[in-house]
Amino acid sequence: MAGVWSYEGKRVIVSGGGGAGMGAAAVVDLVDLGAEVHVLDLKEPSVKVAGFQEVDLRDPGAIEAAVDAVGGRVDALFNCAGLPGPPFSGTDVMLVNFVAARHLTELVAGRRMEDRGAVCTISSAGAFGWESAGAQVAGLLATTGYEEARQWCEDNPTLVGEGYLLSKQAIIWWTVNAAMDLAPRNIRVNCISPGPTQTPMMPSFEAYMGKDFMDKVPKPLYGRNSSPEEQAHPVVFLNSDAAGYITGSNLYTDGGFSAGFLTGRLDFSAMTGEATAG
Repeated sequence: MAGVWSYEGKRVIVSGGGGAGMGAAAVVDLVDLGAEVHVLDLKEPSVKVAGFQEVDLRDPGAIEAAVDAVGGRVDALFNCAGLPGPPFSGTDVMLVNFVAARHLTELVAGRRMEDRGAVCTISSAGAFGWESAGAQVAGLLATTGYEEARQWCEDNPTLVGEGYLLSKQAIIWWTVNAAMDLAPRNIRVNCISPGPTQTPMMPSFEAYMGKDFMDKVPKPLYGRNSSPEEQAHPVVFLNSDAAGYITGSNLYTDGGFSAGFLTGRLDFSAMTGEATAG
């Protein structure tokens, strides 16, 4: 059984694999599992990898050059890069979180993946209720190419807002559609939806939403934020052969938040300041 978990002989790209977040934790896992890892990021990875390229995901040309530089066959793509919202513009958040991930996937699947491969992208438990957002993201999903998607974002500032929520909802909608598009080539496409995670982005969330608010978000499992490693492991699993019959899935890695919301068993009184019914 060890073979289905192994990445020996596999070449992978991790977008957002530098620094100290979920992507960086995934890189550590992948190196340990024997993968040939190529990282695209503005920050260098924390461990030795086969290749690192400094890439600004707001520049489609830089993304295309990076894919060409990696060359050869790519077995798995990890879209782990992201912006938290403010202080970044809504358009920049949309570009990094969703548009670049889609563009990179199209390039890798189209040029570097043979008729078998896997893609996993990081969404968010904050996109809960994404199923009802189909109309909001339909126009964006219908765009072709990076620049057309950028133009859509610039033309729809009200829908885009701070960018984070819509980008994460778009990721899930795109994932389920891309899974169907790429299934004939045996390329699997999945995503995860983490809850609050202790990454370098957390201070930005706390500054925008308020630290008190973030502290009081219900955390059913363990009563704490997750670690980057606790999010990296599911991502690495989904792109491994162990998940070979899984595609089109949005895996909630939120410590039970979504389950609690669906069942009505979460207590939001601390967040709202309302008294809990006796």
